[in-house]
Amino acid sequence: MITKIEKFTDSIYFTNALKATTASVIPVLILTYFGQFEIGFTIALGAFLTYPCDIPSSLKHKINGILVTAFLIAGVNLLINLTYPYPYFFYFFFPILIFVLAMLSVYGQRATFTSFSALMTASLSFSHMHTGWEMLKYSALILTGGMIYLITSLLFYYIRPNRYAELQVAECIKLTSKYLKLRGDLWNSTADRKSILEKQLHLQVELNDIHQNIRSVLIGKQISSVSSNQNRKMLIVFVSLVEILELALSTSFDHNRLNQKFDNHPKILSNYQNLAYTLASTLKQLSKNIVKRTNYIPQRKLFKLLAELENSINEYENQLGKIDAAEGVLMLKTMLEYAEKQIEKIKIIEGAFTSVSNKYEFKRKDRDLQKFLTPQYYPISTLIQNLSFSSTIFKHSLRLTIAIILGGIAGKLLSFQNSYWIIMTIIIIMRPGYGLTKQRSIQRVIGTIIGGVIAFSILYLMPDPYLLSILAVLCMLLGFAFAQTNYTVSATFVTMYIVCLYGILTTDYLDVIQFRVADTLTGAFLAYFANHFLWPSWEYIKAPEYLEKSIIANRDYLKEIFTFYTKKGEVPTSYRLARKNAFIEIGNLMASFQRMSQEPKSKQKNIELLYKLTELNHSLLSSTASLGTYTQSHKTTPSSKALTIVVEKVLKNLEQSIDLLKNKEILEHDEKYKEEIANRFTELKNIRANELKKADNINEEAFIIKMQEAQLVIEQLIWLTSLSESILKNTKKLKESMEY
Repeated sequence: MITKIEKFTDSIYFTNALKATTASVIPVLILTYFGQFEIGFTIALGAFLTYPCDIPSSLKHKINGILVTAFLIAGVNLLINLTYPYPYFFYFFFPILIFVLAMLSVYGQRATFTSFSALMTASLSFSHMHTGWEMLKYSALILTGGMIYLITSLLFYYIRPNRYAELQVAECIKLTSKYLKLRGDLWNSTADRKSILEKQLHLQVELNDIHQNIRSVLIGKQISSVSSNQNRKMLIVFVSLVEILELALSTSFDHNRLNQKFDNHPKILSNYQNLAYTLASTLKQLSKNIVKRTNYIPQRKLFKLLAELENSINEYENQLGKIDAAEGVLMLKTMLEYAEKQIEKIKIIEGAFTSVSNKYEFKRKDRDLQKFLTPQYYPISTLIQNLSFSSTIFKHSLRLTIAIILGGIAGKLLSFQNSYWIIMTIIIIMRPGYGLTKQRSIQRVIGTIIGGVIAFSILYLMPDPYLLSILAVLCMLLGFAFAQTNYTVSATFVTMYIVCLYGILTTDYLDVIQFRVADTLTGAFLAYFANHFLWPSWEYIKAPEYLEKSIIANRDYLKEIFTFYTKKGEVPTSYRLARKNAFIEIGNLMASFQRMSQEPKSKQKNIELLYKLTELNHSLLSSTASLGTYTQSHKTTPSSKALTIVVEKVLKNLEQSIDLLKNKEILEHDEKYKEEIANRFTELKNIRANELKKADNINEEAFIIKMQEAQLVIEQLIWLTSLSESILKNTKKLKESMEY
């Protein structure tokens, strides 16, 4: 229990909550002491509204984001106060303002949070309308709160400048460890491999997000300034983690075949599974040491298990003889080689945490690091391009605007005490997707009811204002801390905070609870209604777009690998970028499927077919990465014309799938072309036979290397062709079903 509390309080979510709470509470405490509670509360409100935009990034982007948000929320408050006294103009201006603020989300994650802050400011402006100098003063105080939050955030940053990066890297190590653990589970003969694949795909989504966060922080520092030794170590670790994931993804084994082949030699597979689990547990322990900031002591267990595996392979070969064991040994050598590479990467990570300095240098690559970051620029053309019903953000902005107008009307007609809470609930709950909106609506209602009941009980039993003040601060802190991890718990604490605050300020707290519950229910209903009936953004409409992007990314990755296989030399930046994009797009495709699974059954159109295509794209990425990993770590033979034709066939299948998704006509290949491809496969398969014939003329090590290349390259090309044909076939089915 204590360990869990320590982990929670050291998490980035708690740290961010502590920043927001500190920036909000200190002005209230200081100014209340001087009898200026209202001024302190307004400043606190400015800090609270600025806080959401403080997301992972370089220091420069952090400062710019907070400044823009602080000035925007102050400006929005001023505009609403200026126009509110003129009803005819205001009722025209307010919907346009809401729509424009919502559309800011087209500029990415930080802009989405800035948009949220501005929309929250618009709703809270109705709680206190001001005129004359008062409205200027109020907006200036909100801006002051934003500046105080900026100062607070910078203080936290300079006190522990590398802590966020450390925690993100630790989380990345833990997720990578889980991925390796799942690979170990595949070696159980009774394993549910379909379930394991689903878990791996879900992990891929999480890993994509955390990889992007780490890039934003570490690469941003690396480029913008002379980075610290600690930052460089974190970057080394991150690069190694990406390579570990690529190795895991690229090295796929036929577990059924292996279990059958080595059924009479269970010790071999048992040794390998133990080694696979130890790879995962080693990373998990590293993650724990980073979080706890304790010294990591490298163990020799990995090398011991590797030696045991190698000995068991030698025993197998001695028992069967070289000729009979040749195929099995080749398969086992591939497994051994994979394990050796993973241990090598893990040792690099261990070295980063056990050495004072590291010889791994990035200077030569510094100029290319920027390419791995999402560009930070905000052209007006992006906004204009999204002003159509083909844009998810455009439809969401319209829905949100209409829902807010309906919420304002409902508040007036039903004479709610704080009708702006309805608008605020809509803004908090509504998301572009139906599934998340529905989920947050339910969680918000449950959290509000539970928080209301608990807060009422506390107010009834302990009405002391000092105790309520302490409780309000604690609830505020916990409400912020759980916002990203458990929204129900967050809503519970936020409700308790608001009710306790009203309990301090007024004796009519029972009315406050009743109206808050009523407002929340009304806002949740309107948010659900709008997402379901107003230009709904069902995932089955968007899924083909994610599918297309995933196929394009896989195609580009395969092109880069084939270019590298043909030309050799140093691995280019374009190769790594293509790999990164392929990983991201398969994660986005899986995330799309997850969202669809949360939607009504009637809207889960072609869900089985889309999942099949997701699996196929994941397998294609795995096979492509396998070819890429082998090509990087081995001196391959020159590519033949046959190999070129087969790769072109795979690329052609992918191109045709892309054309289908773009509603373009495709040409079917005639039998002569199909026969040509079959002949090329026959030609490739002869490579292995030729190597066997020449076995007497080369030494054993060279023979094994050539055999590995022949087996892996040919098998992967055959598998890639099969996968690309399946993708094309299922894409045709998807397009046909969409036309009906």
